[in-house]
Amino acid sequence: MPSSFNVESADGYERLMGRWSRRLAPMLIDFAGLADGDRVLDVGCGTGSLAFTLAETPGLQEIVAVDYSPVFVEAATRRNTDPRVSIQQADACALPFEDKRFDRAMALLVLHFLPEAGKAVSEMRRVVRPGGVVAAAVWDHYGGMSGMRMMWDTVAMLDENALAMRRRYCFQPMTRPGEMKESFIAQGLADVEETSLLTRMEYLSFEDYWDPIAAGEGPLGKYVAGLDPAKRKAVDSAVRAAYEAGEPNGPRSFASVAWACRGRVAD
Repeated sequence: MPSSFNVESADGYERLMGRWSRRLAPMLIDFAGLADGDRVLDVGCGTGSLAFTLAETPGLQEIVAVDYSPVFVEAATRRNTDPRVSIQQADACALPFEDKRFDRAMALLVLHFLPEAGKAVSEMRRVVRPGGVVAAAVWDHYGGMSGMRMMWDTVAMLDENALAMRRRYCFQPMTRPGEMKESFIAQGLADVEETSLLTRMEYLSFEDYWDPIAAGEGPLGKYVAGLDPAKRKAVDSAVRAAYEAGEPNGPRSFASVAWACRGRVAD
């Protein structure tokens, strides 16, 4: 099942989100736990942030990474140099693996883009052995993404068409407190725990912050790319003013929070 994330290019995604995924990946892994000999599934691997962080653990037996987007699968495959890692195209809501195939299944920054996120959790549970772990993390779009909210809030004040888009962004599936936990429990997982993970998004300049969006990457980028020239100029100027906040253009750092959830597959 395709996600609601707009993929223009793997390089654009890396600038927009991949670099921050790499910061979250070790936090999710620590929360989910690992053991020597584990076979781990990475659902919605994107450009490979989680899979390649997992590969830094020498004791893992196998890492299988899947994504629906052929753009991401190709990019991750090009980066892969570890024989334990395999990457393939697959639907998170219809995983092409037999029951109990893995010791752990993880999804980093993907569930909130799936129209049927609960079905993806169910599939992750199905392919993990009894006693194994299912874990996922998604951004707290409404209350935890100060840098991204600044973009959305600024654009929404300039164009009423962006108001509905901002609401969809702020309240995507699994992004409300406790929502992932409820879904994990509903899909039959046991010992479910939810927590928050804190990192920072650090930009060198306004261009570093805005250029991936200006190039059409992600939901906001797709919207911005469709604006007429006059409105596009107004949006660019307003977002720049919000970023600079009266100071010279230069580095900025934004606190960013993700919700993380884990559950055990019942024996």
